[in-house]
Amino acid sequence: MPRRCELRELGRLEWHEAFVVQQSLVEKRKRGEIPDQLLIVEHPHVVTMGRNGKEANLLASPELLSRAGIGFYETDRGGDVTYHGPGQIVGYPILDLRDWKRDVHLYVRSIEQVLIDTLADFCITAGRVEGCTGVWVGGAKLAAIGVHISRWITTHGFAFNLNPDLKYFQYIVPCGLTKPVTSMEKLGAVAPWDAVVSRIATHFARNFDFELLDGEDSHGRHIDAPDGRKHCRRNADALAEEGWRQSRAG
Repeated sequence: MPRRCELRELGRLEWHEAFVVQQSLVEKRKRGEIPDQLLIVEHPHVVTMGRNGKEANLLASPELLSRAGIGFYETDRGGDVTYHGPGQIVGYPILDLRDWKRDVHLYVRSIEQVLIDTLADFCITAGRVEGCTGVWVGGAKLAAIGVHISRWITTHGFAFNLNPDLKYFQYIVPCGLTKPVTSMEKLGAVAPWDAVVSRIATHFARNFDFELLDGEDSHGRHIDAPDGRKHCRRNADALAEEGWRQSRAG
């Protein structure tokens, strides 16, 4: 019998609100009340600092960030400083690795593979950079990964740049690396949010050997998305095909 994982699409949500949701689901997962989870969310502008973060990589004070409309939080995840904002797909897997593989390194590499496989669906060749966590295209970072694992239960996760305003990265040294960042949009792949999320979910289920189910509170992306488009849940293959056609047309 395949292992089950619930996909919960939370729409647009403040970072701290999403963190509270994570913590609530973690406790339920520890008690065995729910299966593994994959949360998909979009945050308003926010900068977060990992537990290994260096203040030198935050190029603006929290007060200046606040005046620019950017939140700031210190977190318990691994990694350094990162930015989240509109147009970025953020994924928070809540998995009990005792039911998969008790291997933190393999877990992070598998998340990378999920995102590499997703980009391949939209004709983007992505890969890894030795010594640097994340997903890279031509020397530029398209997806960041920072996780926290307690008693083999995972929290935090990945940030995948679909079409964010990349100028917001000017406030930080992303993940402590003086390397450029990029997005699907910057690479010329124009695809609907739901098409990309659908492929992420498909590859997540395949790489982690899950049967993926819709969570009770999934409601997709908010209609007040940055690009103003209304996204509705449709057949995953049709969405991916639409995204592929648009990326080719671009």
